[in-house]
Amino acid sequence: MITGLQLALVAGGLIGLGVALLVVRLVPAHPDLADALDRLAPARPTTGPARAAPTTAQERVGVWAMRTLPPGLWVRTPHRELALLRIPLARFYGEKLAYAAAGLVLAPMLGLFFELIGLGLPISVPFVATLGLAAVMFFLPNYNAIDDARRARIEFQRALGAYIELVALERNSGSGARQAMEASAEIGDSWVFTRLAEELSRSRWSGLPPWDALHSLAEELGLPQLDDFADIMRLSGEEGASVYATLRARSGAMRTAMLNDELAEANAVGERMSIPGSLLGVVFMALLIAPSLLRMFGNT
Repeated sequence: MITGLQLALVAGGLIGLGVALLVVRLVPAHPDLADALDRLAPARPTTGPARAAPTTAQERVGVWAMRTLPPGLWVRTPHRELALLRIPLARFYGEKLAYAAAGLVLAPMLGLFFELIGLGLPISVPFVATLGLAAVMFFLPNYNAIDDARRARIEFQRALGAYIELVALERNSGSGARQAMEASAEIGDSWVFTRLAEELSRSRWSGLPPWDALHSLAEELGLPQLDDFADIMRLSGEEGASVYATLRARSGAMRTAMLNDELAEANAVGERMSIPGSLLGVVFMALLIAPSLLRMFGNT
């Protein structure tokens, strides 16, 4: 038999869904100028839905949402992070909607579970919990993309240091600027070297200088180290400057910076590890002192 609380839970979920759809419908639909220009520009394939046909259910939902829902609904889209991770924009939007739908369903299910075990909840809890959980789950893919992109940038920085060393050796052996950059990119098999090789190949076929292509890639993905390397290679290619010592110094500076960051992270982890040890010592001292205190208060 359906109780009043169960009806309230279901009604809260339906009201929350209706309010969300009403707000989405009433928000004025302004076209995203950056996304429109990106679709029209004959640039490299990015995260736009027009680059490839959707292949998964999330991508199909994302394409529908991009065509139907107003752009202001997404609040902030981490374009650089998605481009670095090569996640299609349609898949990202579909994942956000899937997470929000899970939040709308999860809160009423938890309310029904509490009702079955005998823990009654106020009627206002289902409605507030449904909207709150759906909002939190809606922004969870943003956090995942930013965190994954942070780790990817660290990996890119490490591989870029090795790539710069290889380019310096190629230049020292007499190779030209483009030849040194392309030959060095073909040596590694990680995703970083593959990304650099693809960009250099694209620049060759389009007639763009390789340092300009890497500069555009660094601007798109938010990689300042790659931008500095592109500036160094521009001096080498356009002015014929000797950049062997400069490249080696840049690579050494990158390794030193990465080592300092790892040492700082290790120190932070060590400080966090000391907190449980201190708490364990306090508990141990309390166990030693407790019997004496109990006997003393018992005698009084």
